[in-house]
Amino acid sequence: MKRFSSCLYKKSSGSLWSIRHVSTSADVHPKNEIIAYQNNLFDKEQKRQKEAVGRIEKITVKYIGVPENVTLSMNKGISTPFHCAQHISEMLVKRSGLALIDDTHLWDMHRPLESDCELTFMHAQYLPDPYHFNRAYWRSCSLILGAIISKAFKTDIQPTLHSFPSPNVKSGSFVYDVELSNLPEWIPTENELRILSANMVKFAQKSYKFDRLAVSEELALDIFQENKFKKEQVPNIAQQSIDKKVVLYRIDDHIDISRGPMIGNTDLLGRCTITAVHRLDTKSGHLYRFQGISLPKNIMLNHFAYSLLEQRAKKLNAARWVDQAQNDTYVPQFSREEIAT
Repeated sequence: MKRFSSCLYKKSSGSLWSIRHVSTSADVHPKNEIIAYQNNLFDKEQKRQKEAVGRIEKITVKYIGVPENVTLSMNKGISTPFHCAQHISEMLVKRSGLALIDDTHLWDMHRPLESDCELTFMHAQYLPDPYHFNRAYWRSCSLILGAIISKAFKTDIQPTLHSFPSPNVKSGSFVYDVELSNLPEWIPTENELRILSANMVKFAQKSYKFDRLAVSEELALDIFQENKFKKEQVPNIAQQSIDKKVVLYRIDDHIDISRGPMIGNTDLLGRCTITAVHRLDTKSGHLYRFQGISLPKNIMLNHFAYSLLEQRAKKLNAARWVDQAQNDTYVPQFSREEIAT
């Protein structure tokens, strides 16, 4: 594909819209070698952990929900909630984004089950309590946004991913904070924001699963040796973790740090807009806060209502970074009386 010049202008409705820094080509990016190295380490550790399972043991998984309650015999350390959904209903496979174990633990759809348990599935319209699915969805949007940003710019601009704040749907936007070399004062054009939005939707439609892997501090430092921010974050995350592990997620070839849980698959992402980029002055230096809004797949909203969400998502999200060692225990957000109602 022919490479675009560093400054491209497109006439639209009598105005000039510039695409100055966001790439619109399929140029080979210099970070490809780093990505290959990271994925090689991830694959080796994933293979090692699977081989360490050893002799296959059976566990009993009791599913509670529609279309009917089911008891399954699954493989300990191998079978996942997604595998259970495949045994039960195609509907569960398509819509489920998060699992709940023993009414206590939030669980990734592709994370192996560790013991006998009761299992339920959460989705975008999960009632009576959509709170935890919404948080997982917002968190997953941030991770996808990081993947898009890491490959979004022309080769003379090097994005270094910092982190994203704990998800808060009430804040009005999902977020990722990034350092951009050679861009001390950047205000993205509307076309650049449109390109980022389109790239995120295209990425999600490729149906990548969120691959979870808990690794040692040493391996995490090796994987992120080229990222100054994550090298600084890893020891603190490992120290605060009960098992001294760092939880990584991979979508396609993008690897990042997050406690999780995430939704099961990127194709659960529906309508999406990258609304704004704000410059931040932090103790880590000058960062850019990318913000977006998204609705889960099959959640419909008219154009006017969605535009209101977009306008709100343009305002600076004032969320602060938090430590990764957060609690992934399920806490009901409604009282028993509200649930009964």
